Amino acid sequence: MSNNTITSGLSTMATAPLTGNRMNKGENPGTWFEALADAWGQTLDGQANRIEQMSNSVSQGGDNPSQITQLTAESLKMSFLSNSSSSSIDSVGKALETMARKG
Repeated sequence: MSNNTITSGLSTMATAPLTGNRMNKGENPGTWFEALADAWGQTLDGQANRIEQMSNSVSQGGDNPSQITQLTAESLKMSFLSNSSSSSIDSVGKALETMARKG
């Protein structure tokens, strides 16, 4: 199998639409790259909601050290997830760009 055949196959796979219910939200199914971005978005939304709930609890008088420590930990987790999301989407995007140029 030649390198061009592999690259062409990977390019096709990268842009192939998903099937089934994985991306159906009333829209056309997207590609696996869009599914990756959607999964990261859902994860970040969930973490942001968790931080918001904890923050509301602290602002309503639950400001003991253990709750503030938990809120701090969740905020740091959000930072880690956000950086990881950005890095992974950027890396995959650059890889797809490279494949497209070689195809």
